[in-house]
Amino acid sequence: MKRVGFLLKVRENMIEDYKKHHQNVWPEMKAALTRNGWHNYSLFMRPDGLLFGYLEASESLQSSIKGMQKEEISHAWGEFMAPYFEIPEGSAPDQMMFEIEEVFHLD
Repeated sequence: MKRVGFLLKVRENMIEDYKKHHQNVWPEMKAALTRNGWHNYSLFMRPDGLLFGYLEASESLQSSIKGMQKEEISHAWGEFMAPYFEIPEGSAPDQMMFEIEEVFHLD
């Protein structure tokens, strides 16, 4: 397992709706994430919409994203969620994740 942290930015005027959607993530999406190596996955957000994601990937963030690209449900979820992020128009959120370096871990 590889511990992975990443950043994304949610539009400030859409934070509450974003949170509501994540209280009811589609079961098919959750199953696809698990199938593709997304374990112990959590999202944390500052009041300004800066989002920190944490997961334990089977191999790497890139391999987990690559697996999700083969999942139809992932494309539907990504298209649904794209307007919530401060990303270039036409971009997919999973392609805009900025992976950050782990510098310390206490086991």
